[in-house]
Amino acid sequence: MAAAYATLLSAMNIINNLHHHPRPPVSLHIQQVESLTQKIRFLLEFLQGYNSHRGYSKEADPLEMRIADAAYAAEYAIESHIFDQYTNNGENMSSDGLYEALEKVIEDMASIEKEAKKIQGRVGVQHQLHKNSTPPDSSRSSSIGQQSSMVGADDVKLQMMDKLTSDRLHLQIIHIVGMGGSGKTTLARTVYEERLIKDHFDICAWATISQEYIIKEIFAGLLRQLNIEVDDILSEDELGEKLYKHLYGRRYLIIMDDMWSIHSWDRVRNYFPDNKNRSRIVVTTRLSDLASKLPNSDSLGMKLLDEAHSWDLLSKTVFGEEGCPFELEEIGKKIVKSCRGLPLSIVVVGGLLAKSNHEKEFWEDIGENLNASVNLEDDERCLKILYMSYKQLPIHLKPCFLYMGVFPEDELIEISKLVKFWVAEGFLKAVRGKSLEQIAKKYLKDLIGRNLVLRGTNMKGKKCCQIHDLLRDLCLREAEKERFYNTTLDNEAISALPPMSQARSLTWNVQKIRSPLNMSLLRIVKTTRDEWVEEDLFVHADQLVNSRFLQIASDGISKGCFPCSIWRFWNLQTLIVDMILDEVTAPTDFWYMPRIRHVEFKKLCLPDPPNDQDDIVLGNLQSLGKVFDFKCSEQVVKKIPNIKELVFENWGERDADMYCLSNLDCLTKLESLDCTFSGKGVINFPHSLKRLNLCSFYYCLEDTLDKVGVLPHLQNLTLEWGRFNEGKWETPEGQFRSLKFLTLRYSRNLEIWKIESSHFPCLERLHLIQVMKLREIPLDFAEIPTLREICVDWCSDSVVVSAKRISEEHEDYYGEGALHVRVHLWSDNEAGLESLDSPNFRVKRL
Repeated sequence: MAAAYATLLSAMNIINNLHHHPRPPVSLHIQQVESLTQKIRFLLEFLQGYNSHRGYSKEADPLEMRIADAAYAAEYAIESHIFDQYTNNGENMSSDGLYEALEKVIEDMASIEKEAKKIQGRVGVQHQLHKNSTPPDSSRSSSIGQQSSMVGADDVKLQMMDKLTSDRLHLQIIHIVGMGGSGKTTLARTVYEERLIKDHFDICAWATISQEYIIKEIFAGLLRQLNIEVDDILSEDELGEKLYKHLYGRRYLIIMDDMWSIHSWDRVRNYFPDNKNRSRIVVTTRLSDLASKLPNSDSLGMKLLDEAHSWDLLSKTVFGEEGCPFELEEIGKKIVKSCRGLPLSIVVVGGLLAKSNHEKEFWEDIGENLNASVNLEDDERCLKILYMSYKQLPIHLKPCFLYMGVFPEDELIEISKLVKFWVAEGFLKAVRGKSLEQIAKKYLKDLIGRNLVLRGTNMKGKKCCQIHDLLRDLCLREAEKERFYNTTLDNEAISALPPMSQARSLTWNVQKIRSPLNMSLLRIVKTTRDEWVEEDLFVHADQLVNSRFLQIASDGISKGCFPCSIWRFWNLQTLIVDMILDEVTAPTDFWYMPRIRHVEFKKLCLPDPPNDQDDIVLGNLQSLGKVFDFKCSEQVVKKIPNIKELVFENWGERDADMYCLSNLDCLTKLESLDCTFSGKGVINFPHSLKRLNLCSFYYCLEDTLDKVGVLPHLQNLTLEWGRFNEGKWETPEGQFRSLKFLTLRYSRNLEIWKIESSHFPCLERLHLIQVMKLREIPLDFAEIPTLREICVDWCSDSVVVSAKRISEEHEDYYGEGALHVRVHLWSDNEAGLESLDSPNFRVKRL
């Protein structure tokens, strides 16, 4: 059903985009569009209530596939004609072929519509369980399930912590063994994040292995977590040796999650030194025989939950602390018994039940479906339980959930990138007053609330999400069954109708699957750094006219090689170019891209908007960067009224007035601004800002900070370089009322800083980096109740001492552990500063 619904929406979006495009590449027959649109709307509404009553099957529903095929045919007819028109040297082509192809689609849809109406007449839409069981407030979250997923595992958690902190001096390997979904990773993550464990080890790092792994990437990931720069040209052995040297002599904890073979261990083992200082390595695995092969190891087995703990977990997942209503308790215990004590099954079923209206009839139906899977093998039984939760999803969430299988196993997926993919695929239904990105984030929040997707953060601190590998297996099965997408053996994913000539999206290592590939139909292309990019992609860039998302990475693209035709793609929404050499100068065509939403370059030069009378506005543009010599003229402001994220660097000799930076406050939707400039002049900021990174070598910050301090929604502020008059910063009363994160980096002359605790009432984190002349951190920070973390990197001895004093006073005010301080010392810092180290005040010399 996901493929049928997604393709209908995508076809509808293509038609709407052509209709609203100021310069459409083709024109469609009005009456034909009306007929096609009417039938697509009917089928979308039909699918929302349709239930094929097919259980957990390897075969797709024939009617759903007919709908998907008809919608695919409509897309193919329109986009193929656009490509032909685009490559015909600008001359108009006959649209007879397009008209005939769409007439055939309309006939097919009419036939499907008749059959659909017969089904509606026989059974009626209103009886459909998934439609009636979902409450109006679909935003209600069951994320409590994630918080309570350690129910019944307190004993094993304590055992784990005892093993990690025991007196055994030699390097010890602790392996956590259990079937998929039993909570191995949850246990490891919970213990890993315990403050006691963080304080016990000098170094803590996490590596996810999975079935398909690259040792070089594992080493690089571990080094980055240790704040070690990684050069891409280093070999696997060189990275391993670098890791060994950094671990040598230190007490470390390394988590190696989801290991599938002893071979992966054999390739990394020699790079973990036995420092005889109680270092530990934790390995999670499904394979008990693998665990027995690990040397110097100790085992922890993840047992399935008993009935009491299973019921406790389900009840907390569905109802939180409120408890289950009496009338649902009996059927609820029958449901949880069918889950056989597997935590993943319990929290996923709980996520489904939490979204229901808690009607006994619905719960009984769930119980009957679960009972049918009792006699299956473990993984198959779990997959059938998970399938039931998938089948009960509202139809608008099904394509989003299945799409999670596109990403490699265990990958942390940046939410911002996932949202861009979903938007580009075209299967999000527009809602008046909301952007597609807002809709996508709401859908993702709903999937998280149903415990089908997990929250997370990556090493860069960016918000991410992740899917359990058993749920990913379900996504792959259902996607292949519905022909929603296919995956290659290397986990490259293609959202496609077979054969490959009809592929719509191409991601990851593109060079391995070049042909037969019809580039004219591609809507998503995401490349890695590879010679194919320059040799093939850029040579044939004209063929990508229908693309919506382009992410291009290359080490050797010069500004003369970047194809100008890309700026003329009629439906391009996201353009991300990661190039090392030279800047790219955009042509005037940039200002005629009404569909563009996100533009990201290492170095982009924009032309001034044309002075013609064309009223095209880039109303969809939400993020733009990094622009060099950005001029915020009145024309530019009018062209990008809805911009939310802007990054620019103005290194020219002109001052801020020449760049018209006083007009920045006219960008009233701007939420994130990263600006670097070298000159003087007036710069104004919109009150909508939530995040600001301000960098200037010569700019005097006092006047600007008076403007920044009164921004009502500002939560994150970074000040880089800049200077203060007389080396002093004194914050006035009533400023920075919403600020949560403050970073000072490379301040040139700041010596004296004066504040009162009321000046930063919401501050959670303070970070100082090489603020070398600062004498001390104001003691008033100790009185801020929300302050949770202070980081001091390579500052003066007196700043470190003042941070210690703040830590002690904050503890007196708010109790032990409320504030954690981390200090990194220079080699020039006083030797005795290490003596200040304590559980809540960590000092390291790097």
